[in-house]
Amino acid sequence: MFIPTTLDEVKNLGWKKLDIILVTGDTYIDSPHAGIAVISKLLIKAGYKVGIIAQPDVSTDSDIKRLGEPSLFWGVTSGCVDSMVANYTATKKRRKQDDFTPGGVNNKRPDRAVIAYSNLIRRFFKNTKPIVLGGIEASLRRVAHYDYWDDEIRRSILFDAKADLLVYGMGEKAVLEIAERHKNNESTAHIRGVCYISNSVKDGFDLLPSYEDVKIDKKKFTEMFRTFYSNNNPLTAKGLCQKQDTRYLIQNPPQNNFTSQELDEIYDMDFERDVHPYYKKNGAVRALETIKFSIISHRGCYGECNFCAISVHQGNTVISRTEKSILDEAKKITELPDFKGSISDVGGPTANMYGSECGEKTKRGHCKNKRCLYPEICENLDFSHKKQLELLVKLRALPGIKKVFVASGVRYDLVIEDKKYGPAYLKELVLHHISGQLKIAPEHTEEIVLKMMGKSGINYLKDFKKLFDDLNKQFGKNQFLTYYFMAAHPGCGIEEMKKLRVFALKELKIIPEQLQIFTPTPSTYSTLMYYTGQDPDTCENIFVEKEMNKKSVQKEIILRPPKCHCEATQSPRQSQSSGRIAMRLEKPIKKL
Repeated sequence: MFIPTTLDEVKNLGWKKLDIILVTGDTYIDSPHAGIAVISKLLIKAGYKVGIIAQPDVSTDSDIKRLGEPSLFWGVTSGCVDSMVANYTATKKRRKQDDFTPGGVNNKRPDRAVIAYSNLIRRFFKNTKPIVLGGIEASLRRVAHYDYWDDEIRRSILFDAKADLLVYGMGEKAVLEIAERHKNNESTAHIRGVCYISNSVKDGFDLLPSYEDVKIDKKKFTEMFRTFYSNNNPLTAKGLCQKQDTRYLIQNPPQNNFTSQELDEIYDMDFERDVHPYYKKNGAVRALETIKFSIISHRGCYGECNFCAISVHQGNTVISRTEKSILDEAKKITELPDFKGSISDVGGPTANMYGSECGEKTKRGHCKNKRCLYPEICENLDFSHKKQLELLVKLRALPGIKKVFVASGVRYDLVIEDKKYGPAYLKELVLHHISGQLKIAPEHTEEIVLKMMGKSGINYLKDFKKLFDDLNKQFGKNQFLTYYFMAAHPGCGIEEMKKLRVFALKELKIIPEQLQIFTPTPSTYSTLMYYTGQDPDTCENIFVEKEMNKKSVQKEIILRPPKCHCEATQSPRQSQSSGRIAMRLEKPIKKL
């Protein structure tokens, strides 16, 4: 069923009053890919009456009052994306489109949506029930953080939103416990995975440098961030305190990791896999096209790229669903009336991390000052493509399924280093699971930039490309690699982009179009480098491009066509990739 979003739906369910009302910056898609739907379904399964208000108008009370006032608490999220990232490009231009808004026009999600929605609730409901923040915007902004759009340090979003509680990370366990505690009139102060405001520090918790200190001292900000980042693993993390004004932010240790069985229980719930009719009438929702027939196989990523927020939000421990749960979900998808036979994706943050993790990490927590994949793949990491290979074979054998695609990104260094199953896995992808192109994300080619990104070197890329091309030639396939690159990351200047271009033309035989300008998002190491202008490990100064026009110049260096035969000795061939064009160079030409 759909979660009610109107009073008529509430009455049709025989409910007199809602226990919990969730407010979101996305339209309401009833899908396992939508956090608001997952949280709502779990709460209803636990016996609570829940309603959803999606993309409320913040200028009136017409939407926010639609379901009345909850008896336990309000839940507020910006949606699947930080609202400032959703609303603005890396060069701070207003985005015209929003994939999570009916009709696709970016006119529903306010800037700083979590704060805007909290203010909206308090404006029209005086002395209301507690407001609980959650989702990625709240999670990444839970302590003092650098804000790219204000170009300054902002305090915890919990203080700016004047909310009562903040859930960070994947919030299913915490929200269920919050609901139970509120129902029983018990304190929520000891729940793992939450932040709250206190008049004093908490015994046994580590004290971070204060908001006032980190706002004026970049060394203090770096010190704060390193402590904050290193306390995200539930097996080793300590509680944290940070003075914000005269009060303190209290961050309890993270919630314990899910087990595979607990993850199965979440994704085994029934979802409509469609936009709620109340919102669907306003137009098509582009995001639905991507997620409707796709399957999440796991959560978390042990790649820990410095520019990525997954480690701070989903975690750096990969939790995989069982094979049975995934197969059961695929069977449900085949029963949908508009299913045509193709599963659009089976994956997670990184597709080929399914079924692999470090046994030591799952027992003792993440290593201190050591990462799983950088600067080299750790010998303790138990990674293998065997389980995903077996899963893909079984998925495509299910009745009603014609094709199973792997559209999530693939870590090519893992494929190359998995000597036993890596080649077989790539062969399986080439033969059965690619829709013309396979996504990989080198991000850059120059060692100085890759080091700042925490990414593996180009030798893995060369080896992977050769293996991919050889397999396509062997089996008579005309398939391509889609390369994702990044401009203007800390450490990257004009010369580094020129070298990337030369590499792409000569080694990859392409002019890549999947290229983005680095966006400093809260709570990542790359954003720390962008703000401080320093390597956080060595404290040495690094180049950081902060002028908007020069960021665009870096991007244009890659995108412009070759000027002459000496730069590109081969001709362009165009191939569709996610709505964009990638230029593939194959024959001698004079000019493009």
